[in-house]
Amino acid sequence: MAKTPPAAKAPAAPKPNNAIDRYFKITERGSTFGQEIRGGLVTFFAMSYIIVLNPLILGGLPSSQGTWIGGGTEAANYQGVAVVTSLVAGIMTILMGVVANYPLALAAGLGINAIVTYSLAQIPGASFADAMGIVVLEGIVILVLVLTGFRKAVFKAVPTQLKIAISVGIGLFIAFVGLIDARFATYGSTLQLGEGGTSLLHSWPVLVFVIGLVIAIVLTVRKVKGALLIAIVASTILAIIIEAVAKLGSSVTNPRGWALNVPSLVNEGWKPDFSVLGDFSIVGAFKHMGVLVAVLMVFSLLLADFFDTMGTMVAIGAEADLLDEEGNPPKTQQILIVDSIGAIAGGAGGVSSNTSYIESAAGVGEGARTGFASIITGICFLLSMFIAPVVKMVPYEAATPALVVVGFLMMMQVSGIDWRDYELAIPAFLTIILMPFTYSITVGIGAGFVSFVLIKLAKGKIKQVHPLMWITAILFLIYFAQGPINSWLS
Repeated sequence: MAKTPPAAKAPAAPKPNNAIDRYFKITERGSTFGQEIRGGLVTFFAMSYIIVLNPLILGGLPSSQGTWIGGGTEAANYQGVAVVTSLVAGIMTILMGVVANYPLALAAGLGINAIVTYSLAQIPGASFADAMGIVVLEGIVILVLVLTGFRKAVFKAVPTQLKIAISVGIGLFIAFVGLIDARFATYGSTLQLGEGGTSLLHSWPVLVFVIGLVIAIVLTVRKVKGALLIAIVASTILAIIIEAVAKLGSSVTNPRGWALNVPSLVNEGWKPDFSVLGDFSIVGAFKHMGVLVAVLMVFSLLLADFFDTMGTMVAIGAEADLLDEEGNPPKTQQILIVDSIGAIAGGAGGVSSNTSYIESAAGVGEGARTGFASIITGICFLLSMFIAPVVKMVPYEAATPALVVVGFLMMMQVSGIDWRDYELAIPAFLTIILMPFTYSITVGIGAGFVSFVLIKLAKGKIKQVHPLMWITAILFLIYFAQGPINSWLS
């Protein structure tokens, strides 16, 4: 009787090159040091606008006490907020890389900083220190939920196809953000193309965006290494040349100027000013706002932070091919712990809650697969405290093409949803479309969760709904009804 030939051995996995490679699993995850460095740089350029934008948002209004962010009585301490924004973002992003080994960067959360300035700090008698106290308290509550396993349990209770929908929706969301920030699309009475809905190339900055997008697409299709970084650098150089010749300036003074940063080789750095650090008061929050209002504000921030992070880490993991069969990323608990600490650190730093940034997907699109890329991003944030920030040379119009291309890459996951199963397809559809249409990741996730539970209830399939999904759906219903609840309480 003939012997069965032995099965061919699977090729051995490539061996790590050194201790750093082993710790971060760079080779194991199919990456290289070059990819991680490029990815970290791209992530920094894609999200570094927050260094400029966070001080502008937090300094938009004085508190109800008449004081500005940073303790000023006549104007906000923009310099101090910018420095500490970079400091906290750098530390938390490096911590994410070291502890969770995940290509995810953190910084002051857009939306939450607006809530701090235009809502929390405007409550009668409240100061910015009180508002930051609410942020710190919200971070502590989320950390407790993580350490008790509740946050991770909620994440695992979400059906896999809804997780896919969250990733796809975020892909559309960041592509939409890219188009709006570059003013390729604008708001008139409706959302429209370019200026007035008819003129696309209505300014030099928009032309820079279009050229950058073309470069990014062509290089991505041709699978050129560093495609997105090359596109950002090339677009920035073009923008600097155009600004040197045309002297467009900022869109604040010139409607056809640059959206945020004015690209220029001549940049004045800022001296490190850490005076904002520690400007928070938990006791003051309850004293000046009242216990009921303070608790409600903590709850509002908690929901936004809780589910934004969940959606972001799933989207990043899906794009980096790091999720397991159930759609969970590696070291989920560590990711959530670091993100929760980010909320505390941001509030304690006086610069608003730090949270995971979906712009990290730009770095993943460049090849980042490990926490080593996060360390590179974090180092860039720390360096920006002391030198004339490179970020001030990069206008929105040069950075946002990367977001559009990454949005496409994330959209490809839509094929993983069974559109013939209405019970899952409708919640998935609502999740996907409401993220860009409402400009909110939280709203999209909430609509998907609530509709999923309602459909199962209508179909008499209550047992198919995880108990935590019921709890989450009810919490989201309260979240959506905050307007009437606030009016009733007041």
